[in-house]
Amino acid sequence: MKNKIINDIVVVKSEDVVIRDVQSAIDFIMTIKYETNCNKIALNKEAVVEDFFILSKGLAGEILQKFINYQTKFAIYGDYSKYTSKPLKDFIYESNNGKDVFFVENESEAIDKLSKC
Repeated sequence: MKNKIINDIVVVKSEDVVIRDVQSAIDFIMTIKYETNCNKIALNKEAVVEDFFILSKGLAGEILQKFINYQTKFAIYGDYSKYTSKPLKDFIYESNNGKDVFFVENESEAIDKLSKC
């Protein structure tokens, strides 16, 4: 896992899945906050378990609620083109129009979104 800090935003790139469930999400948030004192995180999509993107499993809502509870802005960057689920597309659209969680295509877009909140 590689971390870099840009404008008080921690950009994380990991080859391994770091967010698998609610507890691993909490551990991730707290580790980043402890190590960097930052509350804005960008993470590559490959570091998030695939079940997160199947909304019927409820994992996305539970995990994202933890980011909100811990007052951490969060952007997941990567390619979402393979997903055809209308509920997921609607969820991404609504999130991107909010101010806490963003789903974007690349690291620079994640930094841009997080810089504005």
